[in-house]
Amino acid sequence: MKPRELVLAWVEAFNVADVDALADFYAEDAVNHQVAESPVEGREAIRAMFKSGFENADMTCIIENIFEDGDWAILEWKDPLGLRGCGFFQVKEDKIAFQRGYWDKLSFLRSQGLPIPSGS
Repeated sequence: MKPRELVLAWVEAFNVADVDALADFYAEDAVNHQVAESPVEGREAIRAMFKSGFENADMTCIIENIFEDGDWAILEWKDPLGLRGCGFFQVKEDKIAFQRGYWDKLSFLRSQGLPIPSGS
């Protein structure tokens, strides 16, 4: 599967909060590193990250652009509340090996009515 196609399928699973389908897109030793968080290593840890995320927030990904370059796909997205972000997905052997995401954590927490850590 080409990186762009994989990311399109990933977005479909994300938008229905299908944690198991999302985890299946990742290699066993994948790393998901969102800019505002510590890196999450391994498929099962990534599954737990998504499970917790969907339990605590209403998340939807609206695709603005998808670009592909070699084994990378770049996703520019927004959500219904106006948050915007960008994700970089490195795909190897039809699985996400590495993901890096950029978004404004403070805006996300505020838009979801979640607690803001002290010092933010």
